[in-house]
Amino acid sequence: MTKRVTSGPIGAVLFDKDGTLFDFGATWNVWAGEVLRELAEGDAAVLQALAGAAHYDLVASEFLPESPIIAGTNREAAACLAVALPKRSVEEIERHLMLTSSVAPLVPVVPLVALLASMAAGGLKLGVMTNDTEYGALSHLGQAGVAELFDFVAGFDSGHGAKPAPGPLLAFARAVGVAPERCVMVGDSTHDLVAGRAAGMRCVGVLTGPAGTEALEVLADVVLPDIGHLPKWIESLS
Repeated sequence: MTKRVTSGPIGAVLFDKDGTLFDFGATWNVWAGEVLRELAEGDAAVLQALAGAAHYDLVASEFLPESPIIAGTNREAAACLAVALPKRSVEEIERHLMLTSSVAPLVPVVPLVALLASMAAGGLKLGVMTNDTEYGALSHLGQAGVAELFDFVAGFDSGHGAKPAPGPLLAFARAVGVAPERCVMVGDSTHDLVAGRAAGMRCVGVLTGPAGTEALEVLADVVLPDIGHLPKWIESLS
């Protein structure tokens, strides 16, 4: 039987999506390689230009750590790729990214249903804030069977802004009726943690995205291997 997590001093947990709920490399490195080839339409020179703009290694099939797409919004990713696709509008590329990413093969970092159901049963309010689109977020959470476990889901296009600004995190706190200081922001990137600090929340870094411990620990209250370790940490604060 899964032990229920009591809320203690923490009343709400806001998760990033990609690299936090879903393993970044196993999910998005694979998707990106396929999408860049689709956009290149068989033109090797265009494919190389797209990979260069995205900071994507075509041989290793992975994003380089400095890629602006890793933590950027869907719009920012489209604008980045548009440099190599002068005949296509940013809006057209953005829609292509939204639709293809919404059906990407997801790899959860842990069994999500059991973990999130336990946290919700313990009284914690749960949310997701991603720099992906809201459409993509709802699609992915639905595919994973956990959409109904969240009290709040927002993308960069939901009207609250995007990380690293604190606006969407504060919107979550208001929506669930929990003061920011009793909320936890959980993410795999510095964007997540910068936003969490600015919102006055506790911050947890996880190592299921491209960023390593050294990059996250300067902003986080704790850095965990993955979100499966989160309940024990929350319990330790009680």
